[in-house]
Amino acid sequence: MPNFKTSSIRILAASTFVFGSLMAVQAPAFAGAGHSDAHGSEAAFDIGAPGNISDVRRTIRITMEDNFYDPEKIIVRGGETVRFLVENKGEFVHEFNIGTAAMHAGHQEEMMMMVEHGVLDVDKIHMDKMEMDMGNGMTMKHDDPNSVLLEPGKTAEVIWTFPKAAELEFACNVPGHYESGMVGKVRLQ
Repeated sequence: MPNFKTSSIRILAASTFVFGSLMAVQAPAFAGAGHSDAHGSEAAFDIGAPGNISDVRRTIRITMEDNFYDPEKIIVRGGETVRFLVENKGEFVHEFNIGTAAMHAGHQEEMMMMVEHGVLDVDKIHMDKMEMDMGNGMTMKHDDPNSVLLEPGKTAEVIWTFPKAAELEFACNVPGHYESGMVGKVRLQ
C-alpha cells in the first residue's frame, strides 16, 4: 500500500515539474477575443449565464487542492441558479471555471500567456499586471462571471444559472493543471 504522504509529495513534485516545463514552452499565437472577453462571447450563451443572488436556492462548496476538486462532480437542474463558494486549499494558484471542453482548451492558451507575461507564478497572482496589453487592446484581466482564479488560502464565489441542456465541466486552466486531472463534470438533470 502506497504511503499517502509520499504519494502527495510525488504528485506535488510532478505538478511543479509540469508547470515549470510548460512555462518554458512557447505558446502559439492567440487570435480572437481578449482574456476578459473570451468567455463572454456567443459561446458563453451555451453554458448558461451569470445568476442573481435572489434566485439562488442552494450553495455548493468547491474545494480546490493540488490538483483536484472536492467534489469532482456536481449535479444541477437545467435553469437552476447555484451559488458556488470556492476555496483554494492547495499550495498553487488554481481556477474554478465553468465551460465546455473546447472553451477550456482555448482558455488554457490564454492562461499560458499569463504565465509567460509574469502575471501568474506557481503560487501568486500579480494583480498589477492583469491590465497588461497582450496586443490589439486585449488584457489579461481575469474577471469572467463563470470563473475565479485564486491564490492559496483564498476564497470567492460564483453565482451561475445553468442552461437547460449542455455538456459542461469545471476546470482549472492554469498550465498543466487540466492535464493533471483538475477537471470535474457538471451533470444537468
